[in-house]
Amino acid sequence: MTTAYWMILVAGLLPYWPTVVSKWRRDYDNATPRAGIDRLPPANQRAYWAQLNAFEAFPLFAAAVIIAHLAQAAQVRVDALAVAFVGCRIVYTLAYIYDRPTLRSLVWSGALLCVIGLFVVAA
Repeated sequence: MTTAYWMILVAGLLPYWPTVVSKWRRDYDNATPRAGIDRLPPANQRAYWAQLNAFEAFPLFAAAVIIAHLAQAAQVRVDALAVAFVGCRIVYTLAYIYDRPTLRSLVWSGALLCVIGLFVVAA
């Protein structure tokens, strides 16, 4: 299995890390997990929003890796772009939780460029 395929697994698991952060509170009510999002402290709300964004970003990334493989793109490039995407998404999540909007936007753009790059190397 290639590094890029492993990065699909990692990227697929990334949304669950901010989920834990968003719900890491003593007064968290697991009976109604979505009802209390608006009452969470700001960092916990941002972790929840980072989780949602990670779920949104995953499908296009996974498709891009698979398409690049099917197109027999240069494996070194595919692996590098996949690792860079996951790295950007980790930094993105931390920037979101710690309220660094400019950094968050920059690394979000970097992750999107990685996905576009995967399609380009597949072309």
